[in-house]
Amino acid sequence: MSLELNKISVTLLGNQVLRGISLTVKPGELVCLVGRNGAGKTTTLRSIMGYQKLDSGDIRWKSQVLNGLPTYAMADLGLGYTPEGSDVFGDLTVEDNIALPTWTRKTAKSPQDRIEVAYNIFPKLKQYLHRGGQQLSGGERKMVSIARAIALDPEMLILDEAFEGLSPAILPTISDGLREILRQGRSVLLAESNFYHLPSFADRIYVIERGEIVFHGTLDEASQHPETMKIITGTS
Repeated sequence: MSLELNKISVTLLGNQVLRGISLTVKPGELVCLVGRNGAGKTTTLRSIMGYQKLDSGDIRWKSQVLNGLPTYAMADLGLGYTPEGSDVFGDLTVEDNIALPTWTRKTAKSPQDRIEVAYNIFPKLKQYLHRGGQQLSGGERKMVSIARAIALDPEMLILDEAFEGLSPAILPTISDGLREILRQGRSVLLAESNFYHLPSFADRIYVIERGEIVFHGTLDEASQHPETMKIITGTS
């Protein structure tokens, strides 16, 4: 169930924003793609999900080439995606937001079982079942967005900026949710701009700068690499 990016390059509006990106996420891993704003994290994730056309390279999921497939096909193949911004449907309740993927994708699990698994990620959401999406705080929207992706019953979850803009009080809840997702046997690829928000239980990180991978290793290895830390934190 590995996800593999092999030297992918992407051009947007005449500018090359990804230059030969290669990375791998193995079954059960939490892998983080770390970089400053504008480094290419979101474009990498959008490329995986079929939103961006590749100039070169290929993307493989469980050995199947994804190049050129439409986004809905990625969901059918077991890739869940939570984009930056944590959009929820404001006119739907929390309950309906989370149930939505069970209407659009069939799996071996029953809809009710999938919904229950989603609530196991963030049990607090059961308190807000009938609250509208427009009535949620930023942290609550983030939880709904992630839980909704889990209700799709994906084998891998792709998260863009899971911690961005959240109150420090909610960060441990999101981190605990990620740990539960891994416990369920899923893989996670997390894009994050703040090195200090990365979960301590991340297996590996890739550091991206100006569309190129400049470091690959563990959190401990990165923290002991001064040049890498300068890139990640923007310090001199």
